[in-house]
Amino acid sequence: MTPIRRPMHPAATRARALALGLAALAALAACRPEPPPTEQPPEPQAQAHNDLRDAIRAPQDKARATEQTLQDAADRQKAAVDAAEGG
Repeated sequence: MTPIRRPMHPAATRARALALGLAALAALAACRPEPPPTEQPPEPQAQAHNDLRDAIRAPQDKARATEQTLQDAADRQKAAVDAAEGG
């Protein structure tokens, strides 16, 4: 003769599910990757950043130099006009 199984109480079912969930979370928390060793120097990336920076700055520097040249020419022209007018 087989024994009669009674259904579990709903609170016991919830408690069992909660316990299984907590156990799964604990197992996942233990699986974090190790941080990299601090004794290893970082890989050099500065050269790539410098090349990009230089590529951006070169046309800007050229434009600033051109602007200064034009401003100097305008100042000389204004001084010549003022001198010609006698002022």
